[in-house]
Amino acid sequence: VQLVETGGGLVQPGGSLRLSCAASKSFESIVAMGWYRQVLGNQRELVARFATAGTTNYADSLKLRFTISRDDAKNTVYLHMNRLKPEDTVVYYCFAEEESPYTGVLNVYWGQGTQVTVPS
Repeated sequence: VQLVETGGGLVQPGGSLRLSCAASKSFESIVAMGWYRQVLGNQRELVARFATAGTTNYADSLKLRFTISRDDAKNTVYLHMNRLKPEDTVVYYCFAEEESPYTGVLNVYWGQGTQVTVPS
């Protein structure tokens, strides 16, 4: 699965951004998609994840401001970020979990990352 992210950039505090992640294949074999973020030198932290079976998870600290959504027709997942703060200045990575129909092994794929910058 190839993932292409768009939508990062510079936004003023309190503003909004929408990140997009387009997958190279349909969601039929994908069991989950979502977003992590990573400050340089730190571990990646989960932002939001939805399972195609229907469950959605958010980081507790972000769930009031961030929303994940999907467009199955476009094989695309979105991250809607509102009331952005300087501490949201990180690189955001899209991911997809695909289960092999032959082995049952779960493979994880990553996008290239997109930078979001909120100046202080």
